[in-house]
Amino acid sequence: MTDTLIVLDRAASTTKPRRAFKTMLLFPPEWVPTAPYLALPSLTAVLRAYGHEVIQKDINIEMYNLFFTDTFLICVKMRMDQQRRILEEKEVRQQLSDVECERLVCLRSQDGVDVMALAAKAEEAKAVVRGQEFYHAEKLEWALNTFRDVMQFISAAYFPASLVFYPMESNLGYRSGVSTEVLASLEDEHVNIYRDVCRQLVLPAIHKEQPEVIGVSIGTQMQLLAGMTFCKMIKTEFPDIHITVGGNVITRLQDDLPKQDKFFSDVFDSAILYEGEHALLWLLEALAGERTWEQVPNLMWVHDGQVTVNTEIYTEKTTSLPLPDFDGLPLDMYFVPERILPYLATRGCYWGRCTFCDHGQGYFDQYRGKPAQDVVREIKALKEKYHAQHFLFSDESYPPALLKKVTQLLIQEEVKIKWTTLIRFEETLQDPEIWKQAVQAGCCTLYYGMESANERVLELMDKHAKKSVIENNLREAAKAGIWNHVMAFYGFPGETQDEAEETRQFLLDNKRYIHSVELFYFVAYRHTPMVRNPEKFGITIHKQDDYDMPLDYYYTLNEPGGMTCLDAMKMAEEFYQNDFEPWAVRVNAREHVFLYISKYGTNYLPDIYAMKAGKEEPRTDGVQGLITWPVAHGPAENDKTGESGMSRVVSHAAP
Repeated sequence: MTDTLIVLDRAASTTKPRRAFKTMLLFPPEWVPTAPYLALPSLTAVLRAYGHEVIQKDINIEMYNLFFTDTFLICVKMRMDQQRRILEEKEVRQQLSDVECERLVCLRSQDGVDVMALAAKAEEAKAVVRGQEFYHAEKLEWALNTFRDVMQFISAAYFPASLVFYPMESNLGYRSGVSTEVLASLEDEHVNIYRDVCRQLVLPAIHKEQPEVIGVSIGTQMQLLAGMTFCKMIKTEFPDIHITVGGNVITRLQDDLPKQDKFFSDVFDSAILYEGEHALLWLLEALAGERTWEQVPNLMWVHDGQVTVNTEIYTEKTTSLPLPDFDGLPLDMYFVPERILPYLATRGCYWGRCTFCDHGQGYFDQYRGKPAQDVVREIKALKEKYHAQHFLFSDESYPPALLKKVTQLLIQEEVKIKWTTLIRFEETLQDPEIWKQAVQAGCCTLYYGMESANERVLELMDKHAKKSVIENNLREAAKAGIWNHVMAFYGFPGETQDEAEETRQFLLDNKRYIHSVELFYFVAYRHTPMVRNPEKFGITIHKQDDYDMPLDYYYTLNEPGGMTCLDAMKMAEEFYQNDFEPWAVRVNAREHVFLYISKYGTNYLPDIYAMKAGKEEPRTDGVQGLITWPVAHGPAENDKTGESGMSRVVSHAAP
């Protein structure tokens, strides 16, 4: 583990490099197709400021746009027909294996699909989500269901892969925590759809642009297989191109990747840890011979046949970074009718104490933020340059002091934007005027990491939130017109069944103020304080030998009385089966609900509820609306738009 922090001035690099590189930056699937991710624009801005040519490619949105075309779906149909012919010949000879029998059943389940009709529906669905029909809930629901049907059709051609819309829930059947399976997946033509995505979208772009360096941003576990697939295929086709990888997942795996020689020999050439803007810039200088490789902070590379991790770590100065550069990204291709841009005012978490959280693993240094004046100035610049009025404030948790100052300035300077962010329940936010000012400044939706409604459990988590404060913040925000999204989980070590039930009852008792809910079970993420000090929390961590690239661990309790993993999983499942109906709607993307509230100016939108036939319209008890949607309720990453460096993973709750 590296442990030396250095702070370098921008003067440490030449203002104009002796050699400018042509660099291509790739953002792989899967991520939500509603807005650009901030990693590539942040990297691009720094490289272009120093004279390098950059081509940034959001392969994620390009992939979804490709999937929903007749060209791709016809290819899928031909692939399925060929597979079925081969399997049916083996069936006649009674030579089918059990897996092949399942594959044939899956293929036959799609026999009745008219591929041209499905393609026509998919094109219409894309037009719906990008046009004004988006704001008709029934039409939007139809479009989203069409995308699901298409993904199910595509999945049959890559059996046993399960390709899902909503994104980040797909599964190729390979375990991303097992290096042998990750490496095996990269060349699996039967299952790995990302090989075809690479052939159609990545390799042609490289042939056209002829970059000298390629950077791949891997922010989530789901992106690991796609990103590594791209690297492997690029390295095979273009062995002279230097391939570097980065992102939060790469940082989390920094102790594991050096043990797997094949990653550096067959997949990529170097890796950037932690924040990547200047580290990538200095890597280019090393490639040009303008800097020694040992002088590149945050770098993992091969030296004399051994994987080396440089000891120096560079942490970015947020106040001196250039404005994110979105030029070159297909801003009108995203599945929304209005442009939405991410923006980051802070790095790290101002609270930074939650014992279950490993969000900060992507940063080496402490929390840093920009002054409110700079934040508003940059938002105004982005709004003007890209004609965008909707922003995702991607901060880990928006600091209360900054929130108050930024909202005041947005009002004073008449910036007139709409925005959403993650926020923590705070005693300093109990004044109703704060929430009214936030709405006046354009706040539409907020996401809160409540985790538990039991104060003893919250103390164990080191959150120190009071139930009265939680109730106050939710009530006042709802009254002001803000849509509240609450995240919680069952099974924190030491939590009893009764304490978990208190969380459930709190959600039900306060549903008039809670517009949507995500309820999970506790996951012992690898880099959390809990896992580093398991005995302090009364748990035993169980590591499996084959899981040599884990991001979380199975655990057991050292003493009886608390909830086990299975208890928490069962209780979470029961919540969705028995209690979730008040929060179920047709629209299942946060950015989509955000745009609905922005459009209609209220958080009371009963038309987007998933109502049962014959049931009365939901009550709001005098409070503006309950807008909600069913969400994935497992430990997988969810849709928070990040950030600097070469992206990051997103866990299940805010601080």
